[in-house]
Amino acid sequence: MNEEKILTKEIELGNVVALEHINLAVPNQKIATIFYILGLGLTRDPYMSVGHENMWINIGHQQFHLPTRVQQKIPGTIGLVVPSLSALSARLRNVALDLNETAFSFESESTKIDITCPWGNQIICTEAEFGSSPMVLGIHYINFDVPVGTSEQIGEFYSEILQASVESLKDTVGICVSVGNSQSLVFQETLREIPAYDGHHIAIYLNEFKEVYSSLDKFGLVTEVSGDFQYRFEDIVDISTGKNLLKLEHEVRDVAHPMFQRDLINRNPNQGLSGYVSGNDRFM
Repeated sequence: MNEEKILTKEIELGNVVALEHINLAVPNQKIATIFYILGLGLTRDPYMSVGHENMWINIGHQQFHLPTRVQQKIPGTIGLVVPSLSALSARLRNVALDLNETAFSFESESTKIDITCPWGNQIICTEAEFGSSPMVLGIHYINFDVPVGTSEQIGEFYSEILQASVESLKDTVGICVSVGNSQSLVFQETLREIPAYDGHHIAIYLNEFKEVYSSLDKFGLVTEVSGDFQYRFEDIVDISTGKNLLKLEHEVRDVAHPMFQRDLINRNPNQGLSGYVSGNDRFM
């Protein structure tokens, strides 16, 4: 699949208005700091989860949440948009020695950098194409591997239950779900063995929050109600039979949630003591 071409395609924004964070447990906060902050050049949230057992990492208007537990791995790839591939490549070279006893690796090309995080997650970084996307730093997509024969039903679930905008992929078997402005969940069929679900989750915001709750509740899918503005589910099912297709926990929030569109500080990772420029500390 030409991943760069398909996954940068914009589709109509439906009921899911934002993919806010990816939650991936990590076993070592020091290694996570080296990779996400020093390597990727991202920013630790200064306001939330400031303890030593969890770390929230800002990337544009999105985040990675990294609690300390047994490592989690997404079966597929995470697509990030960064402002400069050349600067990213230099930072990754600088941290390589500190990560040499982990799964970390990276390969730079002219239009992307393929990265394996210290715990095996596959990340593809690209720069924003001028005029094609408002995102210059952020989580652009997550591409999930799914079993053969399931993507059409997964698309129907997102379309009918979550009222999301869904399109079929054109040169491979799978579907693309719009989960925000320039953000997508892609479910691509594969013959490869897919590992058992390990508990990673994503957080999304909805316009029709209560209506989606009612639809999920009819199938008995709601696993947690956290208050007036948040609930969770993890089973994606065939809506005609109720058969489970995929496990992926969704932390579902109303746009009335007090954390919706809160200000996330993103530092300029190129700012340093040498050649310091006043007023150039913050990227966005």
